[in-house]
Amino acid sequence: MARPVFYIIILVLAAIVAYAYKLRTEGIFACGADGYYASSDAYLAYCHASAYGDYDHGAVWFGLEPEAQYFAANAEVLFVGSSRMQFAFSTTATDEWFSAAAVPHYLLGFSHTENLSFIAPLLQKLKPRAKVYVINVDRLFDEVETGPGSEVLHRAGAARHYKEKKLWQPAHRLICTRLPAVCGNQHAFFRSREHGHWTHAGTPESAPTPTAEDAISKQDQWGRYASLAEEFISKLPVGRSCVLLTIVPSSATKGAEAQAIADAVGLDLVNPRLAGLRTFDGSHLDSSAAERWSKAFFDAAGPRILRCLGRDGRPAVPIP
Repeated sequence: MARPVFYIIILVLAAIVAYAYKLRTEGIFACGADGYYASSDAYLAYCHASAYGDYDHGAVWFGLEPEAQYFAANAEVLFVGSSRMQFAFSTTATDEWFSAAAVPHYLLGFSHTENLSFIAPLLQKLKPRAKVYVINVDRLFDEVETGPGSEVLHRAGAARHYKEKKLWQPAHRLICTRLPAVCGNQHAFFRSREHGHWTHAGTPESAPTPTAEDAISKQDQWGRYASLAEEFISKLPVGRSCVLLTIVPSSATKGAEAQAIADAVGLDLVNPRLAGLRTFDGSHLDSSAAERWSKAFFDAAGPRILRCLGRDGRPAVPIP
């Protein structure tokens, strides 16, 4: 009788070890806890592991992070765009500018070069009260659904799947902050619930590169992008002068495309051009470049933001 019991114990232990190994190599524990240290109110938005991946889209869409939804909906200045926008504005310069102005802001950008197919219905769901929108014109005005966006919007069982990801977050925070050697170092980023800022952690997927202008591409689509931009901007509950367009530099900055869209919709493009900027992974500004670029952005756009908010001593810009 003892031998069968012994074999059962061995099998159970083997199954536990195999499951723990999968969590460590393919699940949430493949990523470390650096982002929790950087922001006390952060959650793990993305872990580059085959069995975890994106949590951010579902966290905001399904209300799994209600504080994030609340702060995004109640920000006076709302930023929308891709991960390039997120890293470019997740800076001390951004915090200091908004702290000095006493204005709540939120960075509502997403990975996978997210676009209107997800952002537009998300804004309809959140019903933000923002008085100023800052939009990164980086293929945002497109309607081809991304992987995470499509899953959240259409996949049956997506809410349950994201809830399961949420269930692992407290254990990940507890274990990986206390026993960091147990966890991996895969590429990850964390979102602050209060301001939406991202903190990068782990090993980037690609090597650093300098920023540069991209070769012109898809020029035959620029008219369609401009039409989508006009439709989106016209539905925002703010005056057009309080919609600020920008293009965050990368190793393939689509500056000409962004300028063409801005010209087509009759809005200025806030586009600080600084020398010596670098990315940490070939796509996103590194921390030093992001600090410089975001400061230059607020130097250029700050007076206009304050004008829209009525914080410059004049009445706020009315909605036409």
